[in-house]
Amino acid sequence: MIAKAGNMSNEKIRELQDKLYLAAKTNPKRKFGVLYDKVYREDILLMAYKQVRANKGAHGIDQQTFEDIENKVGISEFLANVRQRLIDKEYKPKPVRRVYIPKPDGSKRPLGIPVIEDRVVQAAVKMIIEPIFEACFMDYSYGFRPQKSAYEALREVYKWLNYKCHWVIDADIKSYFDKIPHDKLIKSVMVKIIDKGIIKLLNLWLKAGVMEEMETRKETTGTPQGGLCKALHKPPYAKKVIMLSNMLQLSIFNNPPVFYFA
Repeated sequence: MIAKAGNMSNEKIRELQDKLYLAAKTNPKRKFGVLYDKVYREDILLMAYKQVRANKGAHGIDQQTFEDIENKVGISEFLANVRQRLIDKEYKPKPVRRVYIPKPDGSKRPLGIPVIEDRVVQAAVKMIIEPIFEACFMDYSYGFRPQKSAYEALREVYKWLNYKCHWVIDADIKSYFDKIPHDKLIKSVMVKIIDKGIIKLLNLWLKAGVMEEMETRKETTGTPQGGLCKALHKPPYAKKVIMLSNMLQLSIFNNPPVFYFA
């Protein structure tokens, strides 16, 4: 019975996502204004927790681990507490924990690790708004999309090499996540999402700050790499970047095939 109930819950979530996708696909100019109440649905929050749990990851600044939640608090109570604060509009994210990982060139990549609670809410929001933006993307965009990856983009590159393309240009935006302007990001999101509750959550995450060596720093640009917020924020802003780069390729490079994978 538990497994059956879980499957039914998953089907309801997929049904909601399918409806959002089809609505956005059918009417590309539609703006979505009633979404926040879906974020705190019990089945959405439980699925979000399972997704975050599957990703594992380190603890945030509160040092709370999944084992702490499951053995000391209980998943049901943990999610009920999160849900109630979302309903009461009292949820407030904590600063992310700054860590650094080495890069192949010897430099270090800064990561921001949110607390588990914030990752769960981010995952819940992502489940709701991702289908809307997914409907807007073109087939040649592979980055941070469900069932797509950089490997598929590489396969497309190999295909064009077999078609006698002789040049491959690998272009990257330096420090992309460190320099995304918050105001333009929110404006990009609001092209499709006008739900005040969702927009407030995005602004809260952007302004939550970064804790490093016991000091909290507020940022005016950029989104932390390391949490689900990275993938959550990129699609709407990347859509605009892709449109501009498409104009560039048409005017300068005689319309070559272009694939986006990061």
